Amino acid sequence: MSVDRERKAAAEGRVVSADGTEIAFEQSGRGPAVVLVASALADRSDTTRLAALLAQHFTVINYDRRGRGASSDGGAYSPDREIEDIAALIAHAGGSASLFGSSSGAVLALRAAAAGVSVHRLALYEPPFVVAEGDEAPPLDLARQIAVLLDAGRRSEAVRYFMTKAQGMPGVAVFFMKLMPKTWAGLVELAPTLLHDIAVMGDTQQGRPLDPEEWKGAAVRTRVLTGGKSPAAFRRAAVALTEILPQADHRTLPGLNHGAVVMAPKKLAPQLTEFLAR
Repeated sequence: MSVDRERKAAAEGRVVSADGTEIAFEQSGRGPAVVLVASALADRSDTTRLAALLAQHFTVINYDRRGRGASSDGGAYSPDREIEDIAALIAHAGGSASLFGSSSGAVLALRAAAAGVSVHRLALYEPPFVVAEGDEAPPLDLARQIAVLLDAGRRSEAVRYFMTKAQGMPGVAVFFMKLMPKTWAGLVELAPTLLHDIAVMGDTQQGRPLDPEEWKGAAVRTRVLTGGKSPAAFRRAAVALTEILPQADHRTLPGLNHGAVVMAPKKLAPQLTEFLAR
């Protein structure tokens, strides 16, 4: 099924978050509710194929995080506002839902659970914590560097800086991405939300152990997934997280890398279904 046909199969809607910001979403399928939380430089279009696969078993709410796609941006940003957005979506779903997030979206989903939002189960794909000295980490002044570029209107450079310095992409890979004008234009449009994801990550990418106090509220059943082709730092982070959460386990999925949500949803969906349907 094409992306366009998948989107036509989903009903569009909006919820109003606690601060009045409108959050747009697509809802599809029937069954227990699952909310999909996008990563940095992504909106709901990145999870359209995954949503269609999960909709065979669940009521899937695939939403645009604030400032992205059809969602409004609101005022001054705080990760707490995004947690309120998730709470509003869960209220729309009937008061309880499972969450699936990837990369920084996984950390946002984890923050929502830790804040006491009514989460049934939590599935996380490669939260990009940096928990060991020597693992590649973003510059300590990442937020300032991105803000300077955005303030100067240099959105394309901000995206490139984030990809190379925070995501560790080789410069040549970014060069070839820029040769795809439509794809690159979509990333540039989302550039202002990079500061949102940096705030969501907080100080968790500095090569230090995770603070158990920060995450102890996430007492729900949690599965942390990593790809077998991804750098070992993701697995170290996943194991570290499972060690401080009371009901968490870790699975490595052979053949997948950090882009699995977009590039390999057919391999990821069965793993999520098996865990979330219990």
